[in-house]
Amino acid sequence: MIEQLSIPTDAGTFDAIASGPEDGRPVLLLHGFPEAAIAFEHQVGVLGANGYRAVAFDQRGYSPGVRPEHPSEYAVSELVDDVLRVADQLGFTTFDIVGHDWGGAVAWWTAIDHSERLSTLTAISTPHPGALKTALQTDEDQQLRSRYMTEWREKSTERRMLENNAHAIRQMFEWRVRPSHVEEYVQRLQEPGALTAALNWYRGGKPSGVADKVTVKTMYIWSTEDVAFGSTAAFETEKWVVGPYRFEMLEDVTHWIPEEVPEACSALILENLA
Repeated sequence: MIEQLSIPTDAGTFDAIASGPEDGRPVLLLHGFPEAAIAFEHQVGVLGANGYRAVAFDQRGYSPGVRPEHPSEYAVSELVDDVLRVADQLGFTTFDIVGHDWGGAVAWWTAIDHSERLSTLTAISTPHPGALKTALQTDEDQQLRSRYMTEWREKSTERRMLENNAHAIRQMFEWRVRPSHVEEYVQRLQEPGALTAALNWYRGGKPSGVADKVTVKTMYIWSTEDVAFGSTAAFETEKWVVGPYRFEMLEDVTHWIPEEVPEACSALILENLA
């Protein structure tokens, strides 16, 4: 059974979905752009059924109750602090963390800056930030893949993404995400200020610290048809984890791993938790 939660914090109230016993081992799941917590609906249900207390929350800008207007309020340090705010409110002293896309970046930085709070890390699609930086400096393919990050900072992005009934947003999902979820994402992003808030992750989401190596037990899941992250950054990630590390490569799967191959993704997460 999937529960709907409201999680009040000093930054505002986050909306969330959850499953599993209240005293189960806690797992926090972080979605990416342009999605929401329901991207992990399958994983939350499976984790709950296996005795974990799984919570996926709509992150800053995606939860209407936490939607600041200025891009600077979407710095990586704020996004990581949100993870700790939610965990503290839920009573999670230590927890496992799972992140996809931007949620993966936040999960990596949480592991870098607050390893004492984490039991394991499962990063999906997004490589370690140090590995991505190396790829951007040395690999022309990754430079081309990442051009969108600069383009989406332009002020005209909202108009371009929402015109023609959000055709550009719908195309992002490459027809690999269930239509009902795509419709919900589009509906949410059409709310006043919602898409700007989501894009502020690109406009203000810059790390303030150094991307050190990760010490917690880590699984990195990457797919060969990912348009955003190429193989250079994917294979480089191993050099940035000094704790137990496992790399999983999914053939013929696009960027949208949790929703495109939900069963395989859930099974891998369970293996890393075990």
